[in-house]
Amino acid sequence: MEQNPSLDLSPVAGFRLGTASAGLQKDGRPDLVVMELPEGSTCAAVFTRNAFCAAPVIVAKKNLAAVSPSYLIVNSGNANAGTGMPGMAAARQCCAALAASTGKLPEAVLPFSTGVIGERLPVNAIVAALPQALANLTETGWAAAATAIMTTDTVPKGATRQVRIDGHEVTVTGIAKGAGMIRPDMATMLAYIATDAAIDAGALQQCLERAVARSFNRISVDGDTSTNDACVLVATGGSGLPLLSTGDAPFAAVCETVEAVCVELARAIVRDGEGATKFVTVAVEQGADADECLQVAYTIAHSPLVKTALFAGDPNWGRILAAVGRAGIAELDIDDVEIWLDEVCIVRDGARAADYTEEAGQRVMDRDELTIRVVLARGDASEQVWTCDLSYDYVKINAEYRT
Repeated sequence: MEQNPSLDLSPVAGFRLGTASAGLQKDGRPDLVVMELPEGSTCAAVFTRNAFCAAPVIVAKKNLAAVSPSYLIVNSGNANAGTGMPGMAAARQCCAALAASTGKLPEAVLPFSTGVIGERLPVNAIVAALPQALANLTETGWAAAATAIMTTDTVPKGATRQVRIDGHEVTVTGIAKGAGMIRPDMATMLAYIATDAAIDAGALQQCLERAVARSFNRISVDGDTSTNDACVLVATGGSGLPLLSTGDAPFAAVCETVEAVCVELARAIVRDGEGATKFVTVAVEQGADADECLQVAYTIAHSPLVKTALFAGDPNWGRILAAVGRAGIAELDIDDVEIWLDEVCIVRDGARAADYTEEAGQRVMDRDELTIRVVLARGDASEQVWTCDLSYDYVKINAEYRT
């Protein structure tokens, strides 16, 4: 699915990014990113809940709990997951090498990796590339970093927003990578967001978790949760605005801006889903609660039969009806359920809608973007998720991933 590959991202005061090539990517492009947090910054993060979480996830969580971070180090081309104790040692060695080069404690470095699972991390190559990444540190390094963290992504992903608060312009900028193995369980793949607002660590964590719940936790490309998922939010305080407190209007405004950036990044991941040709919103309305709305939405979004019908542009509405029916909603009255493709009602009164025509359904399915809307008629809750189709190219990309 085509996207605009150009990124025009606003710098965040005090936050610097530098890239280098450690030779982990087959094409020789930059694959190492160092991010520098200015003194006095706060940092929040969420990580994958996959039991086989990668070594850098374990080390990053431990380091974040120990001290306030000064640097983030990210490599693409190798996930350092499923690598046991040698993988843990490799992640720590990367932290120690960056710390030694910058005069910081190793615990003040958070490591992140993405790429092939089960292969040893080439620590020596990463350490050798660190001086170049440090030399390249700049507040305008966002676009280069977005490219360096890519794996099967076809385009770099970034978003930026500003909000005016008490005479100060506050910036929120973020980048993300991800195209396959996308079904987040607290975050998705890798995402890094920074703001020049001043926010204490506890409030920042609250802000991030709320934003992630409404963005990265609402997407699915293939239903797989990665071993390496992580999302980091940094507040540098460089805007000059006083420290924000939870519950006040300025804090809420910054959190809304962070959420907007996360939503844009999450939707960009779906648009760049491996082999994707369609961007699909699955909206479930009038549910008894948010959980059952999401239960129905994800059953549709994960269905290979629905996703392949979307790829074919086939208005095979029976597949959507079947997905709703098997979502596990207790005592669902199917006579009350309505299912729509954009403006076209396809199911009503427990059967194909009386006024539905194949031609009307086909018009919607021919679109690059469409909404599958389900009305449960059980309450006032509503939720939506974003997904894509499942194409021949998805199979090809993942069948040939290591070749």
